[in-house]
Amino acid sequence: MPSKEQVLRLLSQGHDYGDIAERLGIPAGRAYLIATGVPADGSDSVARGRPGREGLLTSRSQHLVNPREVNPVTRRDVHAWIRQRAWMDRQMREAARG
Repeated sequence: MPSKEQVLRLLSQGHDYGDIAERLGIPAGRAYLIATGVPADGSDSVARGRPGREGLLTSRSQHLVNPREVNPVTRRDVHAWIRQRAWMDRQMREAARG
């Protein structure tokens, strides 16, 4: 487990939590917790600028533990399959109506 000093040293060298996490082989949220003592998911509140709280981000930190979803690239074959299924469903409904 990396130490607080290791994480803070990397921060002072200009690295961000994502880079630090990669270098130390831990999740970014854990690097933030090690450095600050505050969970990155926002479940704790702490006043900024308090002594002993080096490394606190000035903005939200939740992205360190809950990265945004990535919308996959559109696939034409998937759209074609959906169109075909919708067409087949419609044909079945019309056939059931008689």
